[in-house]
Amino acid sequence: MPRLTPHAVQGELKPLPHVRNIIAVGSGKGGVGKSTTAVNLALALAAEGLAVGVLDADVYGPSVPMMLGLSGRPDSPDGKTIEPMRAHGIEAMSIGLLVDQDTPMIWRGPMATSSLTQLLEQTRWGDLDVLVVDLPPGTGDIQLTMAQKIPVAGAVIVTTPQDIATLDARKALKMFEKLGIAVLGLVENMAVHVCTQCGHAEHLFGEGGAARMSAQYGVPVLGSLPLEIGIREQGDAGMPMVAAQPDAAPSQAYRDIARAMLAQLDKRPKLRSGIMASLLGS
Repeated sequence: MPRLTPHAVQGELKPLPHVRNIIAVGSGKGGVGKSTTAVNLALALAAEGLAVGVLDADVYGPSVPMMLGLSGRPDSPDGKTIEPMRAHGIEAMSIGLLVDQDTPMIWRGPMATSSLTQLLEQTRWGDLDVLVVDLPPGTGDIQLTMAQKIPVAGAVIVTTPQDIATLDARKALKMFEKLGIAVLGLVENMAVHVCTQCGHAEHLFGEGGAARMSAQYGVPVLGSLPLEIGIREQGDAGMPMVAAQPDAAPSQAYRDIARAMLAQLDKRPKLRSGIMASLLGS
């Protein structure tokens, strides 16, 4: 199995032991399919032969457990650390696995950010090539904590072609830049809908929004995804598209996006081998 080289992170932070690269998946607003993209991206990376985990950082609205079909509580062998749960060949952790499904997280910012760092640092991650972190929408406390305390190798921004979505995606991009986190690229979700009855293709949310944003800011478009009912149905059923239908066109689109993201990550500075060995405990 290939191993992915650890890449440089922001500021003076150092990669976590046993987690070679953290990739943040963010968006400027909700409703653009960020969590669906994050989960399928993680599965697409695993399909490339990498050891992958996903951390649900949306403590107010955790959706990763449902999307991965996870239930029950994770084990804690020593009462201090938590074993990640596994689904479809990847590791996963979410606040949604530690509280009842209907329990609202009525937390102020410091409590939310503290829970994020605890979930990240107290989870007994395996030797991961990539940990995909599904951020909450917006540019608030969680994102600031991510930049200050969590070593991130790169970020991916999810948007739809709609102008109101790319307007907020631009804010997310500028936020990552100000925080010193490299933006690896854009993912344009819900780019086109093809009628299952007649085959007519229609751009329900506009067209070319990510391309215009890419041209303006010099950030590549990693790929586009369709507005397809199967993606939603499979996510709701706990069997994401990449796992359920690996040969379907949307799954291939996720695989292409994963490869494009890895190509952009490969352009980033890499940690020297001596540093890498000491950080990973080898």
